[in-house]
Amino acid sequence: MSIAADLSESAYRQATTFLATLDEDWARHIAAIGPCRHTAKPGREPYEALIRAIAYQQLHAKAGDAILGRFLALYPAAAFPAPQQVLATEEAALRACGFSATKLATIRGIAQAALDGVVPTREHALTMSDEALVDRLVTLRGVGRWTVEMLLIYTLERSDILPADDFGVRDGYRRLKRLDTTPTRKQMETLGLAWSPYRTVAAWYLWRVPVNVSGA
Repeated sequence: MSIAADLSESAYRQATTFLATLDEDWARHIAAIGPCRHTAKPGREPYEALIRAIAYQQLHAKAGDAILGRFLALYPAAAFPAPQQVLATEEAALRACGFSATKLATIRGIAQAALDGVVPTREHALTMSDEALVDRLVTLRGVGRWTVEMLLIYTLERSDILPADDFGVRDGYRRLKRLDTTPTRKQMETLGLAWSPYRTVAAWYLWRVPVNVSGA
């Protein structure tokens, strides 16, 4: 719930020290991976971050890069198009970038919501709690909790976010603990309580658990 964010190197060290004391599995994994190298994109407006997230949704990085590149090429004079520009662009031109009809509707919806004030500016978002942002933004078509959590982690630099729906996080924990089944979202939420207030860093490490984890 905390609005404060501290993702400095000293905060990372504090987080990794805390997580490494949880048990031998965490300690071994953190020692193997090394220091947390999480990087955020704090200069982006929430509107831009949401559209970028939608562009990459359910795609490999290279495919997402290509689609986003074609989208940005439609607006050569702007680092990123304003909501008004997106809404004024012909649907055929946007579809030609590679967006599905569903993603296109979501992107247009985000642009309109930014104009309407539903998608807050970065300045406003920084004053809002994690759950307040989730509750507001999941009302948008095609925007789920995971998408908002990526915004919280990578754009707003929140330090205590656990994307419990994320398969990489859940299966990373399965591999870390050598479990037979992947935890459910609810199970991950409960497990993650022990990692607060460093759940963003915990997620970063869980994304990096190797496929084959050997026991000690």
